[in-house]
This record gives sequence, C-alpha cells and structure tokens, in this order.
Amino acid sequence: MYLGFSGSTEGSQETHSIENWSFRSFGIKRFNPRMVNPHNVSTNAVPIRSPNRWNNNRKKTFGLGFGLEVSGSVFILAGMAVFGYVSVKKWREMKTEMNIKAEVKRNPREFSYKELKTATNNFHSSQIIGHGSFGTVYKAFILSSGTPAAVKRSLRSSEAKSEFLAELSAIAGLRHKNLVQLLGWCVKKGELLLVYELMPYGSIDSVLYKDPDHWGFLKWVHRYKIAIGLASVLAYLHQECDKLVIHRDIKSSNVMLDANLNARLGDFGLAKLIDHNKSPISTLTAGTAGYLAPEYLHCGKANDKTDVYSYGVVVLEVCCGRRPIEREIGGPNMVNLVDWVWDLHTKGEVLGAIDKRLNGEFDEAEARRLLMVGLSCVNPRSDMRPSMRRVLQVLNREAEETEVPNVKPKVSFSSGMPLSVEDLMRCEEHVQALNCEAEESEVPNLKPNVSFSSNISLSVEDPVRCEEHDEREEGDGSDCGFEIRID
Repeated sequence: MYLGFSGSTEGSQETHSIENWSFRSFGIKRFNPRMVNPHNVSTNAVPIRSPNRWNNNRKKTFGLGFGLEVSGSVFILAGMAVFGYVSVKKWREMKTEMNIKAEVKRNPREFSYKELKTATNNFHSSQIIGHGSFGTVYKAFILSSGTPAAVKRSLRSSEAKSEFLAELSAIAGLRHKNLVQLLGWCVKKGELLLVYELMPYGSIDSVLYKDPDHWGFLKWVHRYKIAIGLASVLAYLHQECDKLVIHRDIKSSNVMLDANLNARLGDFGLAKLIDHNKSPISTLTAGTAGYLAPEYLHCGKANDKTDVYSYGVVVLEVCCGRRPIEREIGGPNMVNLVDWVWDLHTKGEVLGAIDKRLNGEFDEAEARRLLMVGLSCVNPRSDMRPSMRRVLQVLNREAEETEVPNVKPKVSFSSGMPLSVEDLMRCEEHVQALNCEAEESEVPNLKPNVSFSSNISLSVEDPVRCEEHDEREEGDGSDCGFEIRID
C-alpha cells in the first residue's frame, strides 16, 4: 500500500510543504522506506520547514521573477530603439540618393566610397589642394580610369546637402569648354562627394599670389585668353542654357587653369537656376568682399548683372595682379582695386595699372581694351553694365568698346532707403536700376560711389560674407535684411 500527498496550483507557481503528519497501521510489517522504495515517505523523509523560512523563499522567488521581467522588457525596448534608429538612418540615406539621382539630368558616374577613399589616400591632409563652398577639395588618382581628379568632400549637414544638390544639379547638365568637367559623385557614410577633372595649375588666385614659380608662365597673352574664356562661359550660362544660371560666387579662386592655361569656371555651390526674363531673385547674400555688386550686397537680389560685376573684378585682378582689397604698399590703409584703377583712368594713366611683373611685355591696345571692359563691368549702376555676350564681342574685336566715364561721380541711396543696420531690415519692393532706388549726382554718366550709413561697418581687412536673415518671396513685399559675418 502506498500513501502520499498531492496538490494543484492550476498553472501558477507555488510551494507546498508538509509540516506535520502522523500515521498508524495495524497488522502491517514495518520497513525502512529509504532502503526499500525511494518513493515512499515517512516522518524522517520530509524536512519540517518553519513558517519564516518558507516566507523568505517565497519573497526571493518573487523578486527574481520581477527582475527578469523588467530587464527583459528593457532589453526588448532597447533593441527596438536601435533597430528603429538604424532603419531610419538607412531610409534617409536611400532617400537622399534617390533625390540626388532625380536632380541629375544626365546622371554622371556614381563612384563608390571605397574607390574615392583609396584615390585620396584615405582623405589624407597632404592631398588637400583647396577649399570650395561647404567642402574641402582633395587631389585624387582614380585607379579604374588611371586619371587624376579632384574630389570635393562635404559633411552631410542640411546646409551642405542643399549646396551639394545645387552644385550637382547646376553643373550636371552643362557642357562648355571653359567649365570644370564633373566626372561623378558619391553619397555615403554621412558624406557628400563630387569628382571633378583635375586642373594642374590650380586657380588664378594661386598662380597670381601664392605660387611664384608660375608667375613666369602667366604672360599677357595668357591673361587676355583667360578673360575671353571666362566671358565665353558666362555668356553661355546667362544666355545659351535652358535656364539662366547665376553663379553668385565668381572670384579668382573659383577660376581654374588647365594644362594650356585656359580658364575653367568651377564651384557651383552657390549657383541658382531661374527662368529667363524672370525678375531678380531675392536670396541669401553670400560671397567675398570685393567681388559683390553693391545692389546685391545691399538688398540680396541676384541676377546676371551681379555676375557681370564679379567678372569685372576678376578681369582687373588678372590685368593688375592685385587682390580686390589689399593693404597699401608701405602704409596702413586698405586699397580697393576698382577705385584704384578708376583713379588711374581719371588721370589718363590707366595702363599704369598693368601688373609690373610683366616687365612691360604686353599689347597696349589689348591692355587698354581689357581694362575698359573691366571698369564697365564694375559700374555700380547695374543697368549700365554690359551683358556677357557684349563683353565677349568687345574682347574678340567684334563690337565697339563700352564707353567708360573719366571722372568718378558720387551716388548715394535715396534718404528713403535703408542706411542703418535697423533700417536695412526693410527693403522696398519697387527697387530699380541699382535694385535699390538711387538718385544721380549732377554728372549723370559718371561712375557712382555707393555709400552706406556709418552705422554699417564693413572691414576691408577681412573677407566678409553678407547673409540676408530673411529670404523674401518675389513680390510679397516682405522685409529683408542682412548680417555681417567675418570668415
């Protein structure tokens, strides 16, 4: 006969203990249950547990179960968060690449990140050859094609992304012999990369001011050819493309020189595409001191004439071998290149502005023509500036030179226009001529001087960028303003 105990918990976890029991038998032989059958129990086989010990074990079991449940929940939530972050990041990368491909009309080659990393020696600092808008430029050697290249690398910030897309969409569909050719692009690992044809002599800025070994190569014939090439590509951008392409950042450091010292315009990070015959766009004013047209600096309106002004400054640089703003030789004052050349023109000594490093070896007729073209392009009156097609015709001797006033007149913005930092937050929508209403002095055909209020401080000793705080929609009559930022 077997005796025992059983209990049911209906699925939950419980502990049952027999604390006391007794048994009596009559007529049955006694035996030792430990020796005969391990399944039999007796008073000696079951430990007697005290109530306190049983309660302690129950608490320990409950704590262990609760801890496992909490830690398991936290682990699952953490896993879901990591998975969500990775998924969103991957989705954004895919969306960015899709947007870029949609922006590119003719879809240049897409390089792998690994290939560009190898080509630039892991983006080593020794490979840096320059800096563009929102990016560093590296010298690279593309193994697949066996050709040198320049790789522009930008981090994927929202600002860099917009500039990247602007540059890619602006230049991908353009074809001109005086443009730096875009070879391809790459978007990977939080970086945006553009691959360009490598220019062996770098930029005009580098040749004129930073590399004395190349000064001897830049003869007058090369300088005149540079002016023609740059005029040709700007005429193409302004009048021959499906849309008007406004570069907005024409300066000597963005004009490259190929192996034959031909001008190649690059860095379209600030470029804007608008329909032909459309009103000037109001946008964030950005650029470098000395290259910005007065009306663009004042009201942030960019059009083809603002590019013409910047072209004129570059032409004067090429002729004179001087920066747009530099310190006076042997003195503390800063000299504006446009004013300096215009003063020489007033004195009838404009040829005295030609770079002395040429040692007088230049064609005087070409030099005078090129200087007059430069001065006509930097006229503060935007409506008095020639078109780039007209400039190209003059340089090719296909049209008469544009008349340039001998005396420098003074023109100031009307009293109703913003002349202080506070007033600059308000621009009138009906601006004309200078894109901000202007009044002429007693001599109407002379070069005006644009004067701002003394409350505005533009230091010529530092590169300056003027950025408009609020971008206006065309025709909405809203206010506009800008801030002065030192790079």
